[in-house]
Amino acid sequence: MNKLQEAHNVICRVAEKQSSCIVMCSLGKDSLVTLDLVYPRFERVVCVFMYFVKDLDHINGWIRWVKKKYPKVEFMQVPHWNLTYILRGGLYCVPNPKVKLLKLADVIKAVRIKTGIYYTFLGMKKADGMNRNLMLKGYETNEYENGGLVYPLASWTQKDVKAYMRMKRLPQPVLYGNKASNGLGFNIDCFTWLNEHYPQDLEKIYAVFPMSERILFEENYKQDNKD
Repeated sequence: MNKLQEAHNVICRVAEKQSSCIVMCSLGKDSLVTLDLVYPRFERVVCVFMYFVKDLDHINGWIRWVKKKYPKVEFMQVPHWNLTYILRGGLYCVPNPKVKLLKLADVIKAVRIKTGIYYTFLGMKKADGMNRNLMLKGYETNEYENGGLVYPLASWTQKDVKAYMRMKRLPQPVLYGNKASNGLGFNIDCFTWLNEHYPQDLEKIYAVFPMSERILFEENYKQDNKD
């Protein structure tokens, strides 16, 4: 059985149990491929995007694309669980010790309560790293499902994901840099990309995390003072 057929089998087994599902959708390659695989099998699909700063223009553009390509999708934007650590610890902002620390499981639990949907698809792969590999290998005997969390791409590699995107003509998501992990974050690659392409989004980030201005400031200072 090839990897694509395995993914279809995982998804179909869930679809036999419930006609609705949640897709944790970061708008990266893995989550877009997961959504494309899942979408035809369910009557109701709720995509959940976790944000650090809400309503960034370049993110909203991708959300509009998803809604146009997959018309029955409902889209939810919720605070990223990592945001609780950022706000409590005071990364590029004033620390707030009253913030309750959360995990991904807490976000999923809240979405399940709000939507009434149990099964939740995630685009994680064993090839993502040692910890993911160990975790997902433990779910192999249960057909990559654990407590309603479902991993249809568990056996895929990045090469498989890219091949599927080419086959289905899915567009290339935003690339902030050349690293394997390429999500939006407080790093020079992201801030340089935003400064060049969406400076208005960078200003929105500065409004919430004012001290993050030092990221580009320090890089510019370093460049200006090179020998």
